[in-house]
Amino acid sequence: MQTLSFYFRLRCLVQGMLVIGITMLAGYADLHAQEIDLLLKGGHVIDPKNSIDGIMDVAIAERKIYQVANGIPSSKAKQVIDVSGLYVTPGLIDMHVHAFHGTEPLSYIASGHTSLPPDGFTFRSGVTTVVDAGSSGWRNFRLFKQQTIDRSQTRILAFLNIVGSGMFGRYEEQDVSDMNPTMTSNMILKLFPDILVGIKSAHYWGGFTQVDLAVEAGKLANVPVMVDFGEHQPPNSIEDLFMNHLRPGDIFTHTFSYGPANRETVVDEDLRVKPFVFEAQKRGIIFDVGHGGGAFSFRQAIPALQQGFLPDVISSDLHKDSMNGGFKDMANLLSKFMNMGMSLSDVILRATWRPAQVISREDLGHLSVGAEADIAVFSLREGKFGFQDVRRTKIEGTKKIEAELTLRAGRIMWDLNGISTAHWEKELTTTK
Repeated sequence: MQTLSFYFRLRCLVQGMLVIGITMLAGYADLHAQEIDLLLKGGHVIDPKNSIDGIMDVAIAERKIYQVANGIPSSKAKQVIDVSGLYVTPGLIDMHVHAFHGTEPLSYIASGHTSLPPDGFTFRSGVTTVVDAGSSGWRNFRLFKQQTIDRSQTRILAFLNIVGSGMFGRYEEQDVSDMNPTMTSNMILKLFPDILVGIKSAHYWGGFTQVDLAVEAGKLANVPVMVDFGEHQPPNSIEDLFMNHLRPGDIFTHTFSYGPANRETVVDEDLRVKPFVFEAQKRGIIFDVGHGGGAFSFRQAIPALQQGFLPDVISSDLHKDSMNGGFKDMANLLSKFMNMGMSLSDVILRATWRPAQVISREDLGHLSVGAEADIAVFSLREGKFGFQDVRRTKIEGTKKIEAELTLRAGRIMWDLNGISTAHWEKELTTTK
């Protein structure tokens, strides 16, 4: 009897150990099955590159897009965020900003007070990548990189100014002797090809000299040229610019500017788009909004959109003098175009995948599997809203997007209403 009792107890012990082992293995398997770090659940995904426009889940693992699909199990994710009723898009690319912020007392934009440190103005509007539009030239780009680019969480790319000292001041920007295509292209090709995506020509008072030197540098470096073409007296012909000086793929910024008198407009005084503008767009000239503090007018934009001339890229021209005026931020700017007749999908395209194509950075601006997880989540508000241009005129609208959540490389950088966090009372129960 004692022997039978011993074997009975031994069998119970072995069975108990097996149960514990199986339970531990199951727990390990469940933990191992959570290969997703973060799951955005139930949002309306708009990803123009991949032709996605509908309700889907977005899974992130190791800071990259892991899966975009319907019904991804929450059990596979370490963290789940309910984004139902919201719109999930690639992180916005703002292709025209001035981010060479500094304290040089005599400078305008290059290491000056007019430029802005980007992290304070990007994530809160869904922007994860900016392209500085010629604030620096080959002489001071390395200072810009050390001072701002290397210290920012926002991804910063740049157009290099054809003027060696960049946008130090209007007088310096007229110095033809400091417009060196060879040094400019060398800086791009030999030193920073991963950051420098183009060349900028801006604020020139003469003829086509500066543009032509910028295009020469663009040919040497095989990158596009962005042109701010509005300070010539008398005004230079933009038809000549589009058809005889710029190449397909080059960029005309401040497309919907109206005034001063030394800038030719794309819409004439009878509010008709000039026929050669359509031809230039067909030729491959890229039309960029570049709203800014003085370069966007409803008098130009509304007739243009009504006649079928849409910008290729929607950008901000972010700097100190634009953010508190008609521009506000990128979410507000996209909303402005929506209330002028464009769809949400149309404006997202022009602030994600299209600028990525223009600057030949097709690793950006989409939610493809394996891409770095730069993501914006927007709410779409309905009500009565007003939108301004730079000439202190306005339109009224009924819809506005607002950035709820912004992720840069899989990390939450902006959470307007705390949708990624637990309620504070939950902390009380977990710490007891």
